Amino acid sequence: MTVLRVLAVAVGTVVVAATALSALRTVVLPRGTQVWLSRQVFVLIRKLFDVRVRMLTTYEARDRVMALYGPLALAALPAAWVALVLAGFTAAYWGFGVDSWRAAFAISGSAITTLGFAAPSDLPTTALAVTEAVIGLGLVALLISYLPSIYASFQRRELAVGLLEVRAGDPPSAVEMILRHHRIGWLDRSDALFAEWEQWFADVEETHTSLPALVFFRSPLPGRS
Repeated sequence: MTVLRVLAVAVGTVVVAATALSALRTVVLPRGTQVWLSRQVFVLIRKLFDVRVRMLTTYEARDRVMALYGPLALAALPAAWVALVLAGFTAAYWGFGVDSWRAAFAISGSAITTLGFAAPSDLPTTALAVTEAVIGLGLVALLISYLPSIYASFQRRELAVGLLEVRAGDPPSAVEMILRHHRIGWLDRSDALFAEWEQWFADVEETHTSLPALVFFRSPLPGRS
């Protein structure tokens, strides 16, 4: 039993550390990197969406369903983080001597939600509870800081695409843009437009690399996605 409890503490510590590192790499690290946990969450939810999309015959209908994919998968990420941290600390509490798995789960749930409905009985488990509460609050803070960055980048991306509709139609067409510029005598003004879109490409490359969930956020209109 002692060996099992030591093993439970070790496994719980690894799970919590790996989850915290995954959250930091997903939200804070300003470069493109493959995060295994985030990938698994997005892949699993994509498989569920694929089942629904196969039943649809038009692009507009598929686009309407898939518009929910990015936001739903992003919302599932913190849920996965919290669930894993909860499980990891449950194992750690049991390893530190809590009598049953049910009691360990109650203490873990009390700590991560900071509700305090189940109090630890000794100093080691109290220290664990404080640590878990800090990690739980940290995950919430990461999510709060992550969402404004996501939607600010999304708004910036879509604003430029929306403005392009006036010049190039919907969906945008390079041929249509040239024809419209020719009709109104603006062909010699194209350099300024190309300079703006050079900045747009650079911005999209940076934001969609550091915030990869943006790739799955579809435009408000099907023709702009």
